[in-house]
Amino acid sequence: MSTAPNPTSSCASGISDELAPTLAAVRANCHISDARHATDYTLCVYLLKMREYYRWEHELPFSRPLQHAELTTWLSEREELWETVAENPFESIPVSNRQCDPFDADTINRHLNQLGYIYSSGIGRNRRPHFFLGRLDEQRQHDGYTLYISGREYARDLTAPPAMSLNNTIFIRRESLRRMLWEKIEEWRWNKPANAMQKAINCYSFDSAPEQALDEMTNNEIRSVMLHEIGEVMVGNELGSAWEELLATAPHSKTEFQLRGVRDHAADALSTLPGLLNDISPASLHFYIANLTNMRKSLFPGLLSAYEAWTRSGSAVELNQVANSARAHWLTLAREILELYRRQGSDCQDEISALVEQRVL
Repeated sequence: MSTAPNPTSSCASGISDELAPTLAAVRANCHISDARHATDYTLCVYLLKMREYYRWEHELPFSRPLQHAELTTWLSEREELWETVAENPFESIPVSNRQCDPFDADTINRHLNQLGYIYSSGIGRNRRPHFFLGRLDEQRQHDGYTLYISGREYARDLTAPPAMSLNNTIFIRRESLRRMLWEKIEEWRWNKPANAMQKAINCYSFDSAPEQALDEMTNNEIRSVMLHEIGEVMVGNELGSAWEELLATAPHSKTEFQLRGVRDHAADALSTLPGLLNDISPASLHFYIANLTNMRKSLFPGLLSAYEAWTRSGSAVELNQVANSARAHWLTLAREILELYRRQGSDCQDEISALVEQRVL
């Protein structure tokens, strides 16, 4: 029996009655994934994510303050539900009079796309399964990739990645992207530092028309998200499955963060940076720099220097130079890391860390 909330609840409005069993199964799998992985987060991050999950589930606007008592009650009820489902197997997804494996997104979408909906499933960071069901807003082809852009979301888990890729198929979740952008803006507003995020925000009218500004920012960042996911596919084809095997040997370590930083830089060197620099949108370039992790900044100080030069002069010469050198640099480093792993096995973390620190760009 599905453990998802009643499909006639407010966040299910707008979905056809035919898909009520489908929605219930997807939500059940979302709960199972959350039950198994919600504790992966620190307490602070967990509570922030739960606040936004509550806001999404109750369709509350970002501008409305949350009622503490209602939020606390909901949180307790959700955690009690998770306790009852954590050991459950993932449910099959009923579509078109058949039961589909929840990770067989292609088969499920062959039916759902015709009805105007989109489904995705996959394994994300820390081997966490993700499930999602939403309205299909757009489907298009881009350089050999199939791109699905969703709108309203009817089922999601606690972690709602704005984009995922599977082979040459890319899923972009507009609502999750919009929510993520708002969280970034709110985080900046805590202290309002004079940084790249401030420059990105200043490109929009958040003070006078915040909802319109957020929509404009979301529309702009869809392109950046798409470029990064294309880069992820490309770098995955270059490095193969051995990279994920290597990551699994270094959980929650400095080496893991370094490995993720190297791979992200390689993906962006292959796709994101060339795309952003080919037709520069100042807002998107500011936002890209603003969202580099501290690890990625430490690995690629040349990119930060080139960005600062661009903000001072308006000339992208240095940015283009550093982007041109980045492709070979990060792919070569990634291949050398894999060679270390092949030679020494899982005991090569210290050597990997030393190699990465020697090869900052």
